[in-house]
Amino acid sequence: MTDQKPRIAIIPGDPSGIGPELIFKLLAQEGVRDAADIVLIGDQHVWQQGAQQAGMTVDLAQIDEAGVNTQEGLSWLPMQTIAPEDVRIAEVTVAGGECSLRCLDKALDLAMAGKVDGVLFGPFNKAALTSAGLNAEDEHRYIARHIGFKGYHSEINVLDNLMTTRVTSHIGLRDVAERITAEAVEKAIGLAEDTCQRAGNARPHIAVAALNPHAGDNGKFGREEIDILQPVVKAAQDKQKYVTGPWPSDTVFLKAQRGEVDAVVTMYHDQGQIAIKLMGFDRGVTVAGGLPIPVATPAHGTAFDIAGQNKANVGATLQAFNLLVRMALNHRANRAAA
Repeated sequence: MTDQKPRIAIIPGDPSGIGPELIFKLLAQEGVRDAADIVLIGDQHVWQQGAQQAGMTVDLAQIDEAGVNTQEGLSWLPMQTIAPEDVRIAEVTVAGGECSLRCLDKALDLAMAGKVDGVLFGPFNKAALTSAGLNAEDEHRYIARHIGFKGYHSEINVLDNLMTTRVTSHIGLRDVAERITAEAVEKAIGLAEDTCQRAGNARPHIAVAALNPHAGDNGKFGREEIDILQPVVKAAQDKQKYVTGPWPSDTVFLKAQRGEVDAVVTMYHDQGQIAIKLMGFDRGVTVAGGLPIPVATPAHGTAFDIAGQNKANVGATLQAFNLLVRMALNHRANRAAA
């Protein structure tokens, strides 16, 4: 492995969706193959399908697992996870979910063994994953379980240079307020800071969003800002962290859009998701934050409505790749220094 280029494992995601097509469109983008040594993992016919959907041809250098960390350029590690007749474009299938999980497992194993520096996956279909035995809230919990990671981790949404973390995620709105604790907010701040630093931002400005309208209006609309958020922000500032807030949630993303902050800590799922998707749905990236290995994917889904039609927009996949390269470089440097 050269000093300049990380090695990235890429898997297609659900073979019934736009993932295979997107990966080949990614490979055609200027500078991508210069930025990293790339190992494609998966079935030959799935990758051939992706190339055909993207209107491309590509000559892949086949390698075995022993050669993953020595092969330069673009290579292919073959697997047999799904029969060609079981790939049904734009359909949720158990076979598609099994293919996704098996390829993911292999990529994670290679990353944990230090043979690759990061993992990029095409969009998964959650229904297919569940039918295939995901047995977890989402793929991020599945990844943590597979690699045996017990620490704090959470999905992070990224748009260009802006990151968002969440204090709560996939729960009902009626349950949000009781989950807003000092410890939970501190963890979300820490995750934002750590992930920004892994991407190369040594001192990120982290803005904490309020829970209540008008940031509670001095307690008129709730005391979470006074009793929890303000003390947590003050404690972070006392540790010389660049943390501000709590900011009203209807204005904090205006600051983010102007580039005044590097990350926003939100209190619940849609508080950040709506803003991020309105600001740039076709560029959004999801990072598996807090894990010991860099893992990223485009934030959109499998887009069955356009699967197989050469209509998929590669923007978010390219953003995910570029971010992952930065994280992978820092990951490798930290591993070498340990």
